[in-house]
Amino acid sequence: MTTATAASFVGDDTLDSRSAPRRAAAIARALLSAGWRVVAPRLGVVSSIGWLVLAVAAVSLLLSLVLGWQEFFFLGAALLAAMIGASAFAFGRSTYRVEVELTPRRVVAGDKALGKMLVTNNGAKRLLPTRFELPVGAGLAEFAIPTLAPNAEQEELFAVPTERRAVIVAGPAISVRGDQVGLIRRVVKWTQSLELFVHPVTTRLAPSQAGLVRDLEGQVSKKITDSDISFHALRAYVPGDDRRYVHWRTSARTGQLMVRQFEETRRSQLTIIHSTDGSYYASDDEFELAVSVTASIAAQVIRDATELDVVTERRALHTHSVSAMLDDSCRLEPIRSPYKTARDFARDATKRLPAPSVAMMVAGSRIKTAEFRSVRSLFSTDTIGLAIRVETGAAPKLGVVSGMTMVTVGELSDLSALLKRAGA
Repeated sequence: MTTATAASFVGDDTLDSRSAPRRAAAIARALLSAGWRVVAPRLGVVSSIGWLVLAVAAVSLLLSLVLGWQEFFFLGAALLAAMIGASAFAFGRSTYRVEVELTPRRVVAGDKALGKMLVTNNGAKRLLPTRFELPVGAGLAEFAIPTLAPNAEQEELFAVPTERRAVIVAGPAISVRGDQVGLIRRVVKWTQSLELFVHPVTTRLAPSQAGLVRDLEGQVSKKITDSDISFHALRAYVPGDDRRYVHWRTSARTGQLMVRQFEETRRSQLTIIHSTDGSYYASDDEFELAVSVTASIAAQVIRDATELDVVTERRALHTHSVSAMLDDSCRLEPIRSPYKTARDFARDATKRLPAPSVAMMVAGSRIKTAEFRSVRSLFSTDTIGLAIRVETGAAPKLGVVSGMTMVTVGELSDLSALLKRAGA
């Protein structure tokens, strides 16, 4: 064997000796991870109080061994016995079928909504009494289910708080098995979560009043186009013009081809810019009033089959139906705006939207008029600009500032009359 060959064998032995501990460590980590995945769910049944009891028991037994005090031994043994006795409550298998219903699934703030939980024993054996928990919004409903014979069922009713606009999540329903002290707590999930939409209070507006647009074909703008509905004037023919728009009678009289020109008409398009920046609102009630104003206008525009976009700092509301729009409005909450100014927010939110015939901005009483004007400057002069300032309890007011209509809404009932005056 040559020296080079011997060196190569020595190098291989060195590499093997170095990689073996790494492989062993990797295998050990994999085994520990797999073991923890198996053990962790079982350890999860021990509550925080149970872990505290186990810790005190371990310390007491250790002190009894070190110091020889029998009092600590009896304390540790008693605590361990309590844990062993409590663990007996975690054994057993439940055969429930659980159904949770909310009636109705959509309500207006202030209306009543009820829920029902139906628990059925699907097994062939009688089940012992069990406690069920059902999270409902920020609260927790607890139900004591008695012993159930095979195929027996237990119905529990509960009320859902609907005082304020919100999306209330009910569920999941879970069964809780354990001792009375709370050392052991075994939880089994039986249902998925359900959502209850508490819609904002709205007011009904007159048709076409919300969009301030009365014609069915759209608004006539000052832009001249070669193809539209509203005739504007005649001009000399240029090669490439569509011959369908040649005015033959005038062409025959002048001896030169003349074609029609039109004023561009735009399809009615409304954009509502609703700011959820909490700094613009004096109170939570003012924010709720602003949401009601936006929802009232949007609902009527959707009923009028007018194109609509509603944008906020965090989301654009779905506007394909009144129900979808109201569902999304339930999720609006006051936030700290990521934009420096209202103009930055409006520009970013509307830059991919079609040019509107009417642009509205809704905000609270703390927004400055200059902010409204800066948002208005983003749109062309053909666009009707409307600023709606919401101020709880304020007298209804209507004015014009720099060509922009300013509306102050103090109560939702004022909205219909104010929009009617603004449209006039």
